[in-house]
Amino acid sequence: MKKQPIYDACISKCATNDYIDQIKEHLPSDQLLLELANFFKVFGEHTRIRILSALYQRELCVCDLVEILGMNQSAISHQLRVLRTSKIVRYRKEGKNVYYTLDDEHVYKLLDDGLEHIKENKQ
Repeated sequence: MKKQPIYDACISKCATNDYIDQIKEHLPSDQLLLELANFFKVFGEHTRIRILSALYQRELCVCDLVEILGMNQSAISHQLRVLRTSKIVRYRKEGKNVYYTLDDEHVYKLLDDGLEHIKENKQ
């Protein structure tokens, strides 16, 4: 039995049913894709990207970020909480100070790849 095209414009498909079935089998679950979309949403806020750019350079405490970014501590702490919850940054305590850093090499790579992509499109 021949499958009907999904769209009227799809009179004939470019891929065979085998490819379509293969692609469907390898798609991540909707739940996993939703989590991925939410993960990338965290990167969609200017202040958080500024924080990540600073942390890309080295581990910093909140006071350092306040000085570097010229923002108030409350705003930075709020954004750090979002980044921490999303496992994009991690922290360690040393006495009364809390130091933040990017969580792992994946985050460094995401930032590198994103910047490379943006710069490449500007040339």
